[in-house]
Order: sequence, then structure tokens, then C-alpha cells
Amino acid sequence: MANDIIFQPLNLGKVTIKNRILRSSLSGRWDNEDGSGTQTRINWETKFARGGIGGIISSFVPVTMHGRILPNYATIHTDDHIPFWRELGAAVHRYDCKFIMQLSHSGRQQDMPGLSNQNRIALSSTSRRESLHGFPCQAMTTAQVKDTIAAFAEGARRAREAGLDGVELHGANGYLITQFLSSGINDRKDEYGGSLENRARFLLDIIDAIRAKVGRDFQLQVKISAIDYNNVVPWEGRGNTLKETIQICKWVEEHGADALHVSMGSLFPHPLNPPGGFAFDTITRNYDAMLSSGTRTLRNYFLFRYRLLRPIFYLVWFRQKWGKPIEGVGAESAKAIKQAVSIPVISTGGWQTGSLIARHIHAGDFDAVSMARGLLANHDLMDFWRQGKDVPDRPCTHCNKCLLNAPKHPLGCYELSRFPDFQAMVDEITSVYRETPPPLMAAAQ
Repeated sequence: MANDIIFQPLNLGKVTIKNRILRSSLSGRWDNEDGSGTQTRINWETKFARGGIGGIISSFVPVTMHGRILPNYATIHTDDHIPFWRELGAAVHRYDCKFIMQLSHSGRQQDMPGLSNQNRIALSSTSRRESLHGFPCQAMTTAQVKDTIAAFAEGARRAREAGLDGVELHGANGYLITQFLSSGINDRKDEYGGSLENRARFLLDIIDAIRAKVGRDFQLQVKISAIDYNNVVPWEGRGNTLKETIQICKWVEEHGADALHVSMGSLFPHPLNPPGGFAFDTITRNYDAMLSSGTRTLRNYFLFRYRLLRPIFYLVWFRQKWGKPIEGVGAESAKAIKQAVSIPVISTGGWQTGSLIARHIHAGDFDAVSMARGLLANHDLMDFWRQGKDVPDRPCTHCNKCLLNAPKHPLGCYELSRFPDFQAMVDEITSVYRETPPPLMAAAQ
């Protein structure tokens, strides 16, 4: 098979994954308000592991309760949560699948603060509000920066004690590390702002702190936005260029990272992450859950709801998509980074076509791909490739209804055309709540 390289193992530091496919960060609100995990999350992760992928990169796992993007996300801010993560990791390992915990902090990008953050303003590199939704924030003091660095290191220690295979630092897509890295966001005047070297200091200090805490043998990778494209709102600064990010990646390797996970964008969602469509009717039904979170959310809601205003949003949002592919939107940037470093590079961005993935890996453009929506639509995608099919029978349409439904509803595929009827769609989405996992899609068919 021309796609055989997809099924070849890959070393990520001391960890070997059995093939070149990882599920990227993807999760619903499956957990408890106090940050403790549930059986539903275990069902969620094992559903992907059973499909045969090489590794799972967990959803956004906050290293502090103050760093959550949404309530009902499991955290790693306390030793009390280690047993849960140990149980989850063991469940994933039963399917010969590795589990990498994504250590994260929202910074100013808090979609719905939740009970723990009701009366607290989000901490960031800056005191300027997030540009799209207007989320309020306050620049961290130097002491708070140091405390947050220590929290990341403690999160890595807990992940190691839980028997997980490694950690990923979420340095992409507008979350806290991006807020320090990006020239379009970081306006600090101290040692963590200004020059590229200073803006990268927060990330590099985290890597150093983790290595001091867990040693060199524990797998550590970094997710990073190759290009910020920060001017989603046109008057915002463009942010980091690919050249600047390549330099950051070189420093990341020097400080002891084992792999790089390359994405796009300085906020989430972003026109290029996830790439694809935008269903106005879906976002209108769900965006109101975020109205109280920011000062610009009402403006956005009107743009979504009223047909006469939608062309304004469409023009602003989609202008950055013009001329760019949906599948493999970040491939060229990942290739440029791969040429500059010696550690493995993982590319994310709309992947699901076997021959396209194999062609890039054969060419040495990068070493593996991660995907979210493609696997959400077809958990057993690997089986279709083994059968000689280039894409699954019912491929992901990249409609992004999964994301747009997430503020109010369980995460899942909401593209009705992919199901026999509405009830079949609901049954698939809610299958993670069952004690006994259901069969995968191909088996069910």
C-alpha cells in the first residue's frame, strides 16, 4: 500500500507510537466542577484509542483552576487528581495507544469562566482585552509568572506519577503561552516582553522547570502556532511570523523538547484553526451561552443572528482563508519548521486523506499528523485506510458544527447528512455516557 508509511512507528523522545496518527486536543465538558474527572471522559478517550491510532493528546488540561477555558474540564492542579489520570491512562494503554497530557492555561482566553473564576479576572501577559470576544484580563506580575511556571512543572510531575507517556505544552492558538510569545499580544516591558527572546522566555522557563522536576527521560513536546495571523480583527497587530516561530522552535529544542506540534492562529477558534465552514444558524443557537464572558460578545451575536449583518462577519472572518486549503492548511509551515530542527514535527490542520498524509511524510515534510474532527467523525479511520480506501465512506465535511455546538451541548459530530436520521446522530454523540462502550462506526454499519 502506498500509505504504508502511516502505519510505521515513530519515536517521540523516549516514547514510541505505533503509527503516525495522533488525536489532537479535543474534548467536551465531561468532568466535575472541581476539576475531578469522570468515567465519561475515560469512555471518551478510549473510544479513540480503540480505533487504532498511535497516540492521544489529551484535551486542554489546566495546571491551575484559574487557567480553565470552560467549567467541567478535568484539571491537574492537585495531587488528588493523580489517581483519575492514572486510571484513564491505563484504560488507553489497553489498546496499545499512548497518552500525552496537554498542560494548559487559558490566560485571557476564558470562554466561560465557571464557578471557580466568577469573581476573578483572568491573568495574561497583557491587560488588553482579547480582541474577538473582549474577554477581560490583567497582566501577570513577575511573581505570578513564576508561580505559573511552577504550576506547569508540577503538572508534569503529576502526569509522570500517573503513569502517562508524556506531556505537551499548549503554546498555540491564543492560550497563555501564545499570549507571551506573540508580538501582537504581549506588550510587557519587563524580562518577559519586548524582544523575541524575552517573549519566548516564559515558554523556555517552563521547559527548564519541567526538566528540573521530571528529568530528561520523560517525554515533552510543545504545540506552537507557526504563524499568528493575529489580525482576525483587522486593526490588531499581525503577531509572530514563521521566521520568528522557527527561531522559537530552535530554542525549544535546545532547552530539551522532544517534539513539536505545529498549528496556526493566535486565538481559538481562528479562521485557519479549525479550517472549514461556519454554520451561522448553529452558532446563533449556542453563542448566547458566552454573552456575559466578554464586552464584544453581543456585537458578535448580532453579526451571527441577523442575516443582513452576516456578510460583514463573513468578509472579516473568511478573508484569511482565501487561497488556502482546508486539509493540510499548515503543511508548508510544518515543513519549514521540520527543515530547521532535528526533533520530530507533527502537523495538524484538517487531515483525513490517507494518500495526502503519506505523501507529506514520505517527502520528509513532517513526521506525523494529528487530527481532531477527522477522528471525531470516524473514530476507526485507520481501518478504512487498511482496507485500501483513501477516505472513509462518510468523511468529515469540515462544517465545524461540532465546535459551534460545544458551548451548550456534548461534543460530537452534528452534521446530520452523515447519519441515517436525527436519532442516530444523538445516539452516537451520547454514546460516551454509556457504561459499556458501543461498537465503532464501521463495525456498526
